[in-house]
Amino acid sequence: MRASLSYVLMKNIRNVLFYCITIGIFAALLYFFIRQGTFLEKAGQIPQKAQSISSWEQFTDTFGHNLTHPLATLLAQIVTIIIVARLFGWICKAIGQPTVIGEIAAGIFLGPSVLGMFYPEVSAFIFPKTSLSNLQFLSQVGLILFMFIIGMELDLKVLKTKAQEAIVISHASIILPFALGVGLALYLYTDFAPEGINFLSFALFTGIALSITAFPVLARIVQERGLSRTRLGMMVITCAATDDITAWCILAAVIAIVKAGEFVSAIYTIILSVAYVLLMLQLVKPMLKRIGDHYAYREGLTKPVVALFFVVLLVSSYLTEVIGIHALFGAFMAGVIMPANQRFRNIFIEKVEDVALVLLLPLFFVFTGLRTQIGLLNDPHLWYVTGLIIAAAVIGKFVGSAVAALFVKQSWRDSLIIGSLMNTRGLVELVVLNIGYDIGVLSPQIFTMMVIMALATTCMTGPALDLIDKFLPAPKDDLHPIHEPSRFSVLIAFASPQGGRKMLRLADKLVSKQPDEQNITALHLSPSSYLNQVNTEEYQYETFRPINEEAHELNTSFTSLFKPSQSIEHDIIETANDGDFDMLMIGIGKSVFEGTFLGKILGFTSKFVSRERLFDTITGKEKLFHSDVFDERTTHIIRSVKVPVGILIEKNLEQVKNVFMPLFTPEDRRLLPFAERLSVVNGLQMTIMDPSQTVSQHVETGEALDALQEKSPENVTMLYENVLEKDFLQSQDLMVISLESWIKAVESHSVWLSYSPSVLIIRG
Repeated sequence: MRASLSYVLMKNIRNVLFYCITIGIFAALLYFFIRQGTFLEKAGQIPQKAQSISSWEQFTDTFGHNLTHPLATLLAQIVTIIIVARLFGWICKAIGQPTVIGEIAAGIFLGPSVLGMFYPEVSAFIFPKTSLSNLQFLSQVGLILFMFIIGMELDLKVLKTKAQEAIVISHASIILPFALGVGLALYLYTDFAPEGINFLSFALFTGIALSITAFPVLARIVQERGLSRTRLGMMVITCAATDDITAWCILAAVIAIVKAGEFVSAIYTIILSVAYVLLMLQLVKPMLKRIGDHYAYREGLTKPVVALFFVVLLVSSYLTEVIGIHALFGAFMAGVIMPANQRFRNIFIEKVEDVALVLLLPLFFVFTGLRTQIGLLNDPHLWYVTGLIIAAAVIGKFVGSAVAALFVKQSWRDSLIIGSLMNTRGLVELVVLNIGYDIGVLSPQIFTMMVIMALATTCMTGPALDLIDKFLPAPKDDLHPIHEPSRFSVLIAFASPQGGRKMLRLADKLVSKQPDEQNITALHLSPSSYLNQVNTEEYQYETFRPINEEAHELNTSFTSLFKPSQSIEHDIIETANDGDFDMLMIGIGKSVFEGTFLGKILGFTSKFVSRERLFDTITGKEKLFHSDVFDERTTHIIRSVKVPVGILIEKNLEQVKNVFMPLFTPEDRRLLPFAERLSVVNGLQMTIMDPSQTVSQHVETGEALDALQEKSPENVTMLYENVLEKDFLQSQDLMVISLESWIKAVESHSVWLSYSPSVLIIRG
């Protein structure tokens, strides 16, 4: 042992000695080379003025130069923009508005309208005019990636299934506002059109600016409202997608006319544009499909494959920019022709989305805000004109969409909802307005008015939908799954697919085995921010796949209910209360008690998890809690749901054959209906323990227990002594206990809990 220590010590000393000698030799050589180099300097090579400056002055000059270097300025701008955009987005989400509204507002806040007006020195330091070109080019890269994502999120298969109705509604929502925009141009042209712009160009661009619908914002609102998997949601998504394709084609033609100066000169540009579209659809799209089908898995998307698709994106954007219909149209077209394989699109969007939407897109919002000068609207007449623009935009979109929806036999409620959603403009409107500003069609005043219109029409969507729901509420059949009358139906709300699988296994024992009486609904709620139009279907499939497999093994069936959600516990409560359910079941994993006293007595020990952490039963994430029993979300659900609630603490629940039900207090008689349902299950052995006989001595419950034994003598065993011992408890698969008894056992630190199997806690 001593020899081993001596060897280690000598080895360490040798390493340190070698390191010191190496550093010493290096320092000596460096000093020698620099010393020799000073003799090579020519007299007068160093200016006398520079030699006379103090070291502190040299440092401050260098630091000031570094501080205002273009790269440092750009990095400071990006940091500021991301922080402010996320803050404003969070505020808007908290008040029920889309986060994109907050990001647009953040751009206006950082622009001359707020920061530049009240703190001009700060604005000039962060956003000097010389740096705006760098910010513009970087934001254009973000826009190209964003339009690429929009193109990929369009599901052309959906367009085919509802093409006729969608085309009627979407084209009506373009024609009417476009006509109103051209008519409004007659009033605006003399006072607000830039010099050198003819009326045709100004009128066409005013029309297209009023005709745009923001597909990404609309899709997000549809998801957050829980409409994405409904007939109405699919209809409005299809309309918006059709609107997007049509509007961008019209915009490309308008840009060609504006740049050419007149319609005849634009014919050549339009011919080239048509040739470009045919090339992309007939030649490039089939080639990409073959590649996408071959590499439609995560490991298959290697860097060379990803590089190929990015080259297609950039070449497409380059061609449309050179043709004269803007690079963004090329990015949009590249997204549309990407392989239709949903798995491929989902993987590719994941690679692009975070950089495009989180890092680069906020730069575009702020760049738009720097162009938006609300101070230019310094006259009541200008605000009157702004009001006219907003009114024309709302009337054109809302009325055009709603009337067309009524024409294709939609209900009044659905027609009004379609009109409200199609009136959403948001980000895509800003893209169009910036294009108009860049090519000189829009003056700063009109640009500012249009930006305000985009904000106003997007902000009013949420309140409009709330008013429609208030005065024209949806039939319950549209909101909740339809249940046939049954004696017992169970709603299981699960986070993880494997947890849902275990809950289905248990719910199958509680419901009747008669086909016409069986009723299980599996509910999964996902935060709406996690989903987009491409990955929702695949995410739903993967989430319910283990539960479908379990149902197949059990020879049972269930109704799947999947919804994006902004407030998960609220939606669980609403679904349980409004649906025709007899019980809600939620699950808690083993992590719920790690590091706590309860974790120790249940046999779940972890020295890495503190006592203050609890497993979130709904989203599957750990969070802080304030109770030794349940977290705030679970407590809120337990208190708010009107039907009985079962909380499953799952501990390797592989089968449900041996069930133990302890009865400690008279109130535990509420468990007897569940005991009755379990007692008739073939192959299930149920042990009911009533050690103090407080339940069996009660007249009604005593008779119920006797009837239970008489009905299923082979399945039910009554015990009137305490059997809460390790060997017995570990032989059971499941313990069913009342909430009151469970809380008392936890608070009294009952040792027998450490041996308990999986537990179903029932609040009657």
